[in-house]
Amino acid sequence: MSDIPPAVAAWDIHKSFGTGAGKTPILRGVSLTVERGETVFLVGPSGSGKTTLLSILGCLLTPEVGTIQVLGQDVSEMSAEELSVFRRDNLGFIFQSFNLFPTLSALDNVCLAMTIRGVGLREARARAAELLDQVGLGRRARLRPAQLSTGECQRVAIARSLANDPVVLFADEPTASLDAENGQIVLGLLTTLVRIRHASLVVVTHDDRIFPFADRIVRLNDGRVAVEHSGSRFELSL
Repeated sequence: MSDIPPAVAAWDIHKSFGTGAGKTPILRGVSLTVERGETVFLVGPSGSGKTTLLSILGCLLTPEVGTIQVLGQDVSEMSAEELSVFRRDNLGFIFQSFNLFPTLSALDNVCLAMTIRGVGLREARARAAELLDQVGLGRRARLRPAQLSTGECQRVAIARSLANDPVVLFADEPTASLDAENGQIVLGLLTTLVRIRHASLVVVTHDDRIFPFADRIVRLNDGRVAVEHSGSRFELSL
């Protein structure tokens, strides 16, 4: 048996928003493990708690009840500063809105993720150029987001998320703004790059066209885990 802990392990996670009479439960006792190198999709209807769970697993939100371990470390024991450094050094994020800086080129958007960590500018630029080449944007690295298509902006976001070699990558609706063809291309590219790096990937999605890219699909309903399936055997009627 391997002594390597799971990438992410969550036990009995509860989370609500609001206070008093307006308090609304979002997660109601969710337990979930993501193994090293595994790609897991979180699916379910709007309001089922997918994005909230993703944010908790990615150490962006704190649960009211329950335990989260990431790479074998109990994140509840970390100070805010320690948690910020831990996220920066170990986790990567791809947001639905891309979150690219409009005044920066694709190259500089990717560079920024590394320079914040203290990587020298020359090394960061070389690494950014390599990543953009890997996502098929080597010749468009000097363009700003407004000069790129939606699919190309998502590729820049993927390159940026991989800049610091995260052990776990979190993606919130990465194909929501893409047409069917670009969605397939982007997810194929993302899962390939993650696999090459032996990283784990957790994706929130409504897009059933990309389900075959998952190793495992976890369906949430009313803040609870309703069912789990392998990506290849997932039934769309569930």
